[in-house]
Amino acid sequence: MYKILVPVDFSKKSEFAVKMSAQIGKKIKAEIHLLHLVELPSGIVDMGAGSNFSIPASMIYLRKVKEKIIHLKDTFFDSDQIIKYSIKFENPFEGIKNYAIKNDANLIVMGSKGVSDFEEMIIGSNTEKVVRTSNIPVIVVKTDANKFKFKKIVFASNYDEENKVAFKDFLVFAKKFNSQIHLLKINTVSNFESSYATQNKIKNFIKDFDLQRKTINIYNDVSVVKGIMNFAKDIDADLIALSTHGRSGLSSLFNGSIAKSVSKNVLKPVITFKI
Repeated sequence: MYKILVPVDFSKKSEFAVKMSAQIGKKIKAEIHLLHLVELPSGIVDMGAGSNFSIPASMIYLRKVKEKIIHLKDTFFDSDQIIKYSIKFENPFEGIKNYAIKNDANLIVMGSKGVSDFEEMIIGSNTEKVVRTSNIPVIVVKTDANKFKFKKIVFASNYDEENKVAFKDFLVFAKKFNSQIHLLKINTVSNFESSYATQNKIKNFIKDFDLQRKTINIYNDVSVVKGIMNFAKDIDADLIALSTHGRSGLSSLFNGSIAKSVSKNVLKPVITFKI
């Protein structure tokens, strides 16, 4: 069964991720795993008497966390959906990674703010780490996913050969929703390519894949980030897809700083696939 992992911290952004996972799970009959992680301060080796994490206090805390998770389950999921939950005392980044591997998760859905450098550093760092290193797709959600549908998905790339592995995984995901795929290449003044050359490059890139519903788009803008944002807005896209590279941050299709800006500045959900 397809499994979706949703890390939850009970923030509004986390709630948005829960709502989206509920809709995805209902659409493809997936099993949802809600995961809450508690990071112990360095130096804490036990939770005995005399520590800030005494057993009675911890039991009360865990009971309240369990109540909050059950509230999320009862509020956002249908009664016939399979929902599992877990509470772990572990570093959030390591905890998410380990849980995904142990439970064979197929997709991670995470909430994120990241609207400023400060918030990105404090709130978005774990999301950024998961996106950068995850071997399975990650959806980053920033806004309410009410009545969300994966009808229009933008796949932005430079269409180099190394992106084919990520594109193959992307197609597996997109076909679950019968999505229309909008293949996008951004042209900028500093990195210009003729429409003829780009069209041929994209056609050659996709020739070995079965694509029924697609469009090929070359979009001119002042920057790659602006181009992706503006194109997605123009067509009212539901989701933006990028390929990722573990050694360079959010994406290998552009340099790391540009791709990070995409996930930080675009309000639409962004899904990433590992090269």
